[in-house]
Amino acid sequence: MAKFSRLKVLTTMIETGLVPVFYVDDPEVAAKTVTACLDGGARCIEFTNRGDGAHLVFAELLKRFHDNTDLILGAGSITDPYTADLYIQLGANFIVGPILSAETARLCNRRKVAYSPGCGSASEISQAEELGVEICKVFPGEEVGGPEFIRSLRAPMPWVRLMPTGGVSVEKENIFAWIQAGAAALGIGSKLISRKMSADGDYTALTANVKQVLAWIREARRGVSVI
Repeated sequence: MAKFSRLKVLTTMIETGLVPVFYVDDPEVAAKTVTACLDGGARCIEFTNRGDGAHLVFAELLKRFHDNTDLILGAGSITDPYTADLYIQLGANFIVGPILSAETARLCNRRKVAYSPGCGSASEISQAEELGVEICKVFPGEEVGGPEFIRSLRAPMPWVRLMPTGGVSVEKENIFAWIQAGAAALGIGSKLISRKMSADGDYTALTANVKQVLAWIREARRGVSVI
């Protein structure tokens, strides 16, 4: 069962504006990665279902951080309701997918778990919202049109909340472009948590990356509505 309510999860995503995304198959490395992100100020962290036994690493993270009231851990790369159910049973606080799955949306609604499916068009985003989605993942963010896609979409649909993932980099100009185009939050994977960082155990650099991105998000949001 999720430790945090759907409302708390969604509010935290929007307030912080950043969702670090990662996968490693080593529980020790995974735990250190989560700690480094938390130390940098991240609160919602997405662990992706990208390897055999990924759910076992996820379960171990939930055990290790059970008493941590700052961490909101969710599962990503979820494409079907059966896998979503597995992670929800383990205690996932939110579910993210590269595609829109109506069955997964209905499952998450029944369990009051936030669901952010990958959408690449106005029609997909509208369909997701009809299914109860509050924050749509724009994926792959750069390929579907980049910041201009979000800016153009929010002109006729200013109520949409979008989280681009893919094409978001740890560079000030890039962060500003997405946020000032109207992105409600940013999902950042390997450009924030690189394989080299994990291999070298350079968690200090990861913490610094997270701090810097959050600072740029706050700066870029001045005068920009994220509602």
